[in-house]
Amino acid sequence: MRSTTSPRLRAVAAVGVIGLALTVTACAPPSTGSPAPAASSSADVPAKPSKPVTLDILDVAGNQKLTGPMVDDFVKKHPDIISSVKWETGGAPDVTGVVKPQVDSGNLQVDLVLTGNDGLSAGIQNNMWIPIVKDYGDRLSNMKNYLDPAQKMQDLAQDYGVVVTYYPSGPLLQYNPKDVADADVPHNPQELLAWAKTHPGKFGYARPANSGPGRTFIMGLPYMLGDKDPKDPVNGWDKTWAYLKELGQYVDNYPTGTGQVITNMADGTWSMIPTTTGWDMNPRIEGTEPNTIKAAHFDDFTWVTDAHYAAIPKGQSADKISAILLLLQDILTPEQNAKAYDHGYFYPGPAVKGATLDKAPQDTQDAITKYQRDWFDTLIEQMPKETPLAPADMVKAFDTWDREVGAGKYQAK
Repeated sequence: MRSTTSPRLRAVAAVGVIGLALTVTACAPPSTGSPAPAASSSADVPAKPSKPVTLDILDVAGNQKLTGPMVDDFVKKHPDIISSVKWETGGAPDVTGVVKPQVDSGNLQVDLVLTGNDGLSAGIQNNMWIPIVKDYGDRLSNMKNYLDPAQKMQDLAQDYGVVVTYYPSGPLLQYNPKDVADADVPHNPQELLAWAKTHPGKFGYARPANSGPGRTFIMGLPYMLGDKDPKDPVNGWDKTWAYLKELGQYVDNYPTGTGQVITNMADGTWSMIPTTTGWDMNPRIEGTEPNTIKAAHFDDFTWVTDAHYAAIPKGQSADKISAILLLLQDILTPEQNAKAYDHGYFYPGPAVKGATLDKAPQDTQDAITKYQRDWFDTLIEQMPKETPLAPADMVKAFDTWDREVGAGKYQAK
């Protein structure tokens, strides 16, 4: 298996969906004839492909960190089902520009998309995905073993995606103790606003449409601020939108990716950010952020859960659907899904029961043991959990934030 993130693809992810669509098409092998006939019904999809297939996976969620080893293992053990896999990467807002033209033309270059709620939502709105659970759920019996919060994330998918990894996410805070004394760490949104006002330009977060921690932060605020309806960003977020606009007076810019947020913390540009369990642990494990960086939680908060989904573009061939179903069924076994602990990127990570840390590779166990905050697991058990916004409402929230909060302050890096 190889992962391809060409300079052109990375550049296009930052500047727009049209260019990325052209890049992905250019990177794909030229068509050698008519596309394979698409499956028209569940009955048309064989239990096993008629011959080994190649898969082109588009990852717009950083999911390869988690499921890449699972896919590798499946391909190694089942070369009669999948002969090889090619990975492409991009940003969640680019999904529509990449996949929809392929769906509309009936000439798919992307076979499987791994995405968060953002990309899944955009694809649902644009009628891009096969209703995989509705059509083929009987072949994915391991979905019955989802953890309860993962099952609730699955319910959000409206049958168009399959949860492959899950985590409670946040919102949490991360801070640099060189600049912020433990006694000064905010305990609630009001204290955070006061801190940002006193330290303008030292707090920030990324554009929510491009960032898991960014969207978790804005979706967690309605619960802490006591908004009328935390699940309705149009009519129920009056306090949240007012808060974000006021907070925005003290934010210099909003990066268009979480990576730049981590860089800003690592080089001292910022002193405090909203974060998640994974984005607190993984950068410290990988060395992109010093281990001296600390994390904290609000006194009274609600976890806004998150997940990664597998989605199949419409028009997919019967043989490739067959291979993907077999792959997903394997990914959802405890032995494979335990690999999702990774290096804390989506901590904990597994979506199914029984995928405990002792089943993960030894290097993963060692990293988690060393870098995990000792209060993470306790709070995961104790604090309430809520699913993020429904797909259509998430799109509305992103649009409102773009227009009313972040306009004029995007920083493309």
